[in-house]
Amino acid sequence: MSHSEGGTGVRQAQKQQSRRALLDAGLHLLERQNLSGLGVREVTRAAGMSPAGFYRHFPDLSALGVVLVEESLANLHGMIRAALAEQGGLGDDPEALIDRAVEVVAAHVGEHRAYVRFLARERHGGVREVREAIAAELRRFADEVAGALALQPVSAGWPAGEVRMLAELYVDLLVMAATAFLEAGPEGEAEVARTARTRLRLISVGRRHWHDG
Repeated sequence: MSHSEGGTGVRQAQKQQSRRALLDAGLHLLERQNLSGLGVREVTRAAGMSPAGFYRHFPDLSALGVVLVEESLANLHGMIRAALAEQGGLGDDPEALIDRAVEVVAAHVGEHRAYVRFLARERHGGVREVREAIAAELRRFADEVAGALALQPVSAGWPAGEVRMLAELYVDLLVMAATAFLEAGPEGEAEVARTARTRLRLISVGRRHWHDG
């Protein structure tokens, strides 16, 4: 490796490290306030950087917020996809999958509380780009769930629009459960889990009988 190649690699690593420091600082500060009230100087001070350094990575704070949205939901997507694959789909064993889905959401909140708090606060917050990014990610999430639902025998004969609507119900309920786990704390988790499982079962029973008669 030449000296120039080695130098380029070091600079890239330093750039990634600086970007990560800004994201982590932003996420930490957003545990206590909305993005619309956050300033670049606050973020760079927390990251140990100069304000000018911020703009080498992000054009503005809303761009940083959009990256945090992507990071916040990417892990949850992966966990729910794994649960769907693990149980063979919502229609094959709905009780087992409901239990597993609630466990997955609870575990996600336990491991990523700052991200979940950020999403809960900014989903209806004052920064349009971030609101739109959250909505877009949740639409993609619903597309994934709809694709899994459409392959199941219980969905035979269902119009695509109704399958998509069902997927949105599942996604909305899982997001609602994540927020409830966050707010409940350890002492209230069992009740949140019971409520989430009951709601999911209501949807599952309704699904099986939606086209009866």
